[in-house]
Amino acid sequence: MEPILSVKNLQKTYGGKGSRTNALRGLDLRVFPGEFVGIMGPSGSGKTTFLNCISTIDSPTSGSIQVDGQELTKLRGKTLSRFRRERLGFIFQDCNLLDTLTGLENIALALTISGTPAHEVEHRAKEAAQLLGVEDVLNKFPYQMSGGQQQRVAAARAMVTKPALILADEPTGALDSKSTRMLLEQLEELNRQEGATILVVTHDAFTASWCQRILFLRDGELYRELHRKGMDRKSFFREILTVMSDLGGDDSDVL
Repeated sequence: MEPILSVKNLQKTYGGKGSRTNALRGLDLRVFPGEFVGIMGPSGSGKTTFLNCISTIDSPTSGSIQVDGQELTKLRGKTLSRFRRERLGFIFQDCNLLDTLTGLENIALALTISGTPAHEVEHRAKEAAQLLGVEDVLNKFPYQMSGGQQQRVAAARAMVTKPALILADEPTGALDSKSTRMLLEQLEELNRQEGATILVVTHDAFTASWCQRILFLRDGELYRELHRKGMDRKSFFREILTVMSDLGGDDSDVL
C-alpha cells in the first residue's frame, strides 16, 4: 500500500549565521490511507513546524513531502492553492468559521470554492454534517453554537471535499472535556466509517489516546513510535503519558 503522506529527510532551519535554529533535522515518516495518527512532542520538538510544512503554510529548507503521490515542495502559485484546497482538509484550534454564514453555509463554502456542481452542494454538506453530528445547528450562526458544535462544523467543512489528508492542529485545545470527547468520538467514527486519513498534532495525551499510532518528535527528529494495536484507550493513554514523561513534558510547541 502506498502512503498518503511520505516525508523524507525533511529539514527546516530558521535564522542566519550566528542565530540558526534547526527546527526539523532530517525527519522521515509515512502515514497510510485510513490511519488516524497523532504527532506529539515537548516544547521546541518541531511538531508545529512539521505541520506548517505539511499544510504548505511554510516551506522546508530541504527534503521531500509527498501527499497522495504529489511532491508538495515543487508546487507553486495556483497549482499549490488548488492542491491545498482540494486534497487537504484543515481543522484548527480556533475553528475559523465565518461569522456571517450559517453552519450549512460554512460547510458548503468548501464545496463551492472547489467548483462542486451547485445541485450537489447542499446534499453533500448535509451528509457531512450528519457524519459529525451537527445537523441541528445547520441553520445557526457560529455565535449561536457551543464551542464543541463550532469545532464539529469545522471538521465537517474539512472532510466534505473528501481530501486525501485531514490535518488537525490542537483541535481540542479550546474545548471543555465534554466537547472534547464528543469531537474525538466523531473523528474516530469519521475515520472508521469513511476511511478518512487524519493527522492530529496535539500536546494532550487524552486527545492522542484516540489515535491508532503516535509519532513522538524530539529536537526536530522522530524519537519514537507508539502503536495502539489491541490496547484499550485507557491503557494507550497510560503508555502515551510514559513516553511524554521520558521526553520531558507535554507543553504546547513554540515553533
